[in-house]
Amino acid sequence: MHKGRIEAFSDGVFAVIITIMVLELKVPSGSAISDLFALLPVFFSYVLSFIYLGIYWNNHHHLFQAVQNVKGHVLWANLHLLFWLSLIPFVTAWAGENHFESTPLALYGFVLLMCGVAYFILSRLLILDHGGESILAKSIGRDLKGKLSVLFYLIAIVASFCLPILAGAIYVGVAAMWLVPDTRIEKNLKSSE
Repeated sequence: MHKGRIEAFSDGVFAVIITIMVLELKVPSGSAISDLFALLPVFFSYVLSFIYLGIYWNNHHHLFQAVQNVKGHVLWANLHLLFWLSLIPFVTAWAGENHFESTPLALYGFVLLMCGVAYFILSRLLILDHGGESILAKSIGRDLKGKLSVLFYLIAIVASFCLPILAGAIYVGVAAMWLVPDTRIEKNLKSSE
């Protein structure tokens, strides 16, 4: 199957996830600036989750730029990733509305962990299909950043129960680590042309 269908479907799912997430933001009951302060945890969790979704959308786009076609198991791996991403609005709302208490914060981290694992599976299946010498395989390499992210998520989940502020800092830190766009795929695509 040509990759265009999976890209279009995934883009639509990303758009729906972001729409659902923004609809969770509620207008304050009062009209004073101070009424907004009660919403800061919810807004902060929204911003962080929006950044994560943007990172996944960007990396997903780059991943599929480097391949020509997809097989059935890649479709399922992509759906697996989209499933975990679709839970982000729920855990975002729960963590924000409960001021980042331990259990919602740990569940937020668990969903991020599973998104990372699902993305890893998707990328490995694409590499398997296109070969170890493919542009994608050369671009991803050992994927140190991806593996570190999963490790940091595990640490943050545990930290959620004893040092919630550390868990939050780790989630922000992992997002910051991925904010710098990974240009390896683009560079390898240009050099192969």
